[in-house]
Amino acid sequence: MFDEMFTQAPDRVRPPYAAVKRWLDMVDGPSLCARQREAESVFRRAGISFAVHGPGAAEDHEQPVPFDVLPRVFSAEEWRSLERGLTQRARAINAFLADAYGAQEIVRAGALPAEVINGCRAWRSQLRGIDAPGGVHAHVVAIDIARLDESRFVVVEDNCRIPSGVSYMLEDRETMSQLFPDLVHSAGLRRIDDYPQRLRDLLGSCRPSHVTDRDPTIVVLTPGAGNSAYYEHFYLADQMGVELVEGADLHVEDGRVWVRTTAGPQVVDVIYRRIDDAYLDPLAGERDSLIGVPELMQAYRDGQVSIVNAPGCGLADDKSVFPFVSQMIRFYLGETPLLESANTWRCAEPESLAYVLEHLRELVIKPVDGAGAEGVVIGPHADESLLQAVAARLRDDPAGYIAQETLSLSRCPRLLAPTRGDADEADAEITFALDDAPDEQPRVESRHVDFRGYVLCSPSGIQVLPGGLTRVAQDERSLIVNTRYGGGVKDTWVLTE
Repeated sequence: MFDEMFTQAPDRVRPPYAAVKRWLDMVDGPSLCARQREAESVFRRAGISFAVHGPGAAEDHEQPVPFDVLPRVFSAEEWRSLERGLTQRARAINAFLADAYGAQEIVRAGALPAEVINGCRAWRSQLRGIDAPGGVHAHVVAIDIARLDESRFVVVEDNCRIPSGVSYMLEDRETMSQLFPDLVHSAGLRRIDDYPQRLRDLLGSCRPSHVTDRDPTIVVLTPGAGNSAYYEHFYLADQMGVELVEGADLHVEDGRVWVRTTAGPQVVDVIYRRIDDAYLDPLAGERDSLIGVPELMQAYRDGQVSIVNAPGCGLADDKSVFPFVSQMIRFYLGETPLLESANTWRCAEPESLAYVLEHLRELVIKPVDGAGAEGVVIGPHADESLLQAVAARLRDDPAGYIAQETLSLSRCPRLLAPTRGDADEADAEITFALDDAPDEQPRVESRHVDFRGYVLCSPSGIQVLPGGLTRVAQDERSLIVNTRYGGGVKDTWVLTE
């Protein structure tokens, strides 16, 4: 199992972590624990939380996002490799979306079965032929990656419809900069704090073609405070200096979208939507939707307003489409995929279903349209009753599920701070992964991590943010790193050289 920080023995540190290890050797345990608690306090005071609703939650509640002060580090060389792979994948995804909502050449060429598109629950046939804002469908693409060894990175999911988590990434760096300014400033890190400006520039570049004589009016559209990611919606709107609005704040009149302001109605040009397609407009999707804007989709079709990411782009991140992304890279770009895709079985295919049912205990089962690890079952960690229930669900609705190989996610150090009274022990020192370490000492233990990289796709080109979101499992054996299920976060460093 690959360890991000150490090679074979706990005292042999991989080169990207040299500065982190030197820092850990110099700082005393009680001070580090105090900073860990301070970081958690910063997160609580800032309201950096995640709202948990729905299946799997005992009750709806708001939970703080656990933050670990030990960073995850990529060398400059590692990042260059990742950056090329992320860029390639985002290019192929956008080429696919343009083709799927256009001529469907990939189907004509026999490189992708038509039923993959037509049978996908995120497919929006009514949008075929509609120009996407700036000619781009997935403007913000988040790609989830598992690391298996020194150079092997495997994509497990693509996120195109409403990629989230970037606010945690920015808050991680801000918190580390506040608590450990000397360390952060001396480590030689690539900047990520300009992400809000990059996003605003991207949104501005997607203005409707008729908006040429003024700055476009941009809003962030949220379902409201009850949404799991409401903190991020508020954060991004605030950082970009644009209005955060709900559906009730908008209306369509004379074919244009207007926002209610204290100075009266104002035309909206670009909507950064954080609402699923089905709920954007009750006249075009879920008729019971109370969070959408009636006639919004007609205004979009008429080119009066730009919606980012474009409606319909969920087709590309539906898990039933995931097995074909490598084929998209070959078909549209004529290139060999630079990043592996996790081996995936579409249960809609009878042979794949039979294989999955025979190997449930070895695989990860995912709903094709699930989000945030909802409904995911990790076979090796599931008990017999759960596996039987999963098998029944697969037989009832095979098209609703895929299965992936269970990957051994890399592990990264995580600080385990004792209680305040214990940490004040004068002689406490940092101990690495020692099961027999006394409880009163701060300890560093390994936990599984994944990585979410963010790609911004504008009409003028593609940018990969030099950093991303590292999610870390809280329990020693857990492979679940999602914040919905208690996963934490840590700052991700990309070294300049």
